Amino acid sequence: MDRILIVDDDVDLCRLLAERLLPEGFALEAVHNGTRGLERAVSHEHALIILDLMLPGMGGLDVLRHVRHQSPVPVLVLTARGEDVDRILGLEIGADDYLPKPFNPRELIARIRAILRRASVGNSTSAGNSRNGPIAVGDIHLDPAAREASIDGAPIDLTSVEFNLLEVLLRDAGHVLTREQLTESVLGRKLGTFDRVIDVHVSNLRKKLGHAHGEERIKTVRGSGYVFALRTEAR
Repeated sequence: MDRILIVDDDVDLCRLLAERLLPEGFALEAVHNGTRGLERAVSHEHALIILDLMLPGMGGLDVLRHVRHQSPVPVLVLTARGEDVDRILGLEIGADDYLPKPFNPRELIARIRAILRRASVGNSTSAGNSRNGPIAVGDIHLDPAAREASIDGAPIDLTSVEFNLLEVLLRDAGHVLTREQLTESVLGRKLGTFDRVIDVHVSNLRKKLGHAHGEERIKTVRGSGYVFALRTEAR
């Protein structure tokens, strides 16, 4: 049974989710303030963290920053509906996905399963079970088995989602991938209405990769999606 930590000051919500998640095979531990939530989030005892951004003691974004410096544990952030800035900040800091409140518990369960499924695939790959070997496109090298990526031999510090996104883009370098395709391949779920999660992850990855010959390595194809430009191979 996967252990999940929820950091949320809504006691009733936490109790409801514990009841809903147990039959689905998840044991939920609830903490109701940010300071204690951070202590538990970096304990390496949980498969996933559900983190509300509005917390007493320490705000959710600060908790997330500290977690990302200490642990690669997947994080799903909860935000009030309409808080677009906080959602984007959460993703930029290193959250895997977000879900606005109020939400349907079924949607939360679906998001949890998608994140854990993706994490499981990543762990299998790092254990050497990948059917695909290392990838080299221009000055970028990516090794799925070691979960390492580099530019000209210099390591790139990527989150789990960013690593998976880069792998998908590199394996189809030169081909346009739609936002729908990337969301399903990288996040393990369908693209939702007004869903900007994959776009923020692409933006974060772009910043970390930098430019090649004065141009973006990952190009936006308006109305279609994104493409990793093969021209970056030329040196």
